[in-house]
Amino acid sequence: MKACGLIVEYNPYHNGHHYHFQQATHITGAECTIAVMSGNFLQRGEPAIVDKFTRAKMAIQQGIDLVIELPYFYAVQHSELFANGAVKILNSLQVDSLCFGSEHGEIDDFNTLYHFITEHQQAYDLFLTDALNQGHSYPKANDIAFSKIGGKNLSIDFAKPNNILGYQYVKNMYDLNTTITPYTIKRIKNNYHDREIKDPIASATSIRNQLLSAHTNRNELNDALPSITRKALQTYKERHGSWHYWEAYFPLLKYRVLTMRKNEFSNIHGIKEGLENRIINTAKKAESFSDWMELLKTKRYTWTSLQRVFTHILTNTYSSEIESLVTKEKPAAIRILAMSNNGQNYLSARKKEIDVKWYTSSKDPYPYQTFEDRIDHAYYSILPLTSQKHLTKQAYQKPIFKTP
Repeated sequence: MKACGLIVEYNPYHNGHHYHFQQATHITGAECTIAVMSGNFLQRGEPAIVDKFTRAKMAIQQGIDLVIELPYFYAVQHSELFANGAVKILNSLQVDSLCFGSEHGEIDDFNTLYHFITEHQQAYDLFLTDALNQGHSYPKANDIAFSKIGGKNLSIDFAKPNNILGYQYVKNMYDLNTTITPYTIKRIKNNYHDREIKDPIASATSIRNQLLSAHTNRNELNDALPSITRKALQTYKERHGSWHYWEAYFPLLKYRVLTMRKNEFSNIHGIKEGLENRIINTAKKAESFSDWMELLKTKRYTWTSLQRVFTHILTNTYSSEIESLVTKEKPAAIRILAMSNNGQNYLSARKKEIDVKWYTSSKDPYPYQTFEDRIDHAYYSILPLTSQKHLTKQAYQKPIFKTP
């Protein structure tokens, strides 16, 4: 049974995701699709609009066969570690291919790009370090280093977000010496950062903006979302009173920052070079989360990197924890959030080849569960107590299962 891996966040699952899934299955000839999905907090340092179990259920109902959780310590990271964790999981699950969306859309150019940078690695690293020392953000420093080694002569726009991630997927497939074949599908109809819905295949950003707007255009939303997603989003809000977004966490985050001892900040993952002083000073002035971010961001500290820092503050995550968990050559465990009958058959067929244990039941506790419990409590903290109790119990139940 041929398997294709997808690296996703599904925040929420929309028409563009469904197009990606269908095209990936078509061009790879896969009989099983395995999605590695971020948990309750995402790569760009945002709370997912609904929890990982709801998003996993959306995916399995749309036809994905296995939904695997990308643990927090890989999910809420810069692109290199995010890609590293996801590719390690897919490699452990013996997938034949990985198909990702990109603005560029030509896989041969990604392979060429990898070999080009490898050939100029020493110079690239020096230019990268120099750009970082000059105060540039990591994405900008990457772009500067890439340009200085002659990369701008290649056809890929290395500044585009999905191209950056795509390159990291390909790089990790090579660096980890996998047998996974990479494929890419060109992103269509929208740009990653589009803030307005312009087409039924719309960006997740524009969809979330419309969902959270005081003047929601219901027709645009209905056109951009599968009916399964619409129903899941509506049900979650009706049952629990809210979706998850940064403004809802603003009072909790501000309280935490203003009551932390100054020396506590140095332990938090992502805090460096006196950033805690800016965070404390701006917290006293900020009247909303977006206001706080505008006061705080600089050339060096981008909106995304700051959101990741705020996520680590909210969840009380230390650098020492992250460092101890991401150094493994392969994942210590794989957590299945949802599966279809076909996904279950795939695992059974590959059981002897997969040398990493997968977890499907609380009878055999997931090794990272104590760590993830803290993350989940922070995530659900904006909801009523009855919802918090109900939703945190999901971590100790069997995966969501879909029969044919």
